[in-house]
Amino acid sequence: MDKYVGLNQDRHGITQLGRVVRDGWLFGFLPESEDCAGWNLGQMQQLMDKVDREWDKYGNLPSRLPAELRERHAVLYANATERAREKGWNPELGDDE
Repeated sequence: MDKYVGLNQDRHGITQLGRVVRDGWLFGFLPESEDCAGWNLGQMQQLMDKVDREWDKYGNLPSRLPAELRERHAVLYANATERAREKGWNPELGDDE
């Protein structure tokens, strides 16, 4: 992969890169209008590093987020899960199944 297809074109959006984009929205690193389509691996890595540093502040647990972020996280991921299921994602199956 030379460039990320973007969250809107991601297979089902519950991929590692899809979560990075969504968490970029959560923490305010990206506007929700930015789905990172066409971003190269270096750009995606920079975003991932920012997101990882921010999650580290909360022990990587949504339950430790401040109330406003926790609520935003719940909405973002509920929407993502619904969209992924519509695209055929099954949380019970691995990526190779």
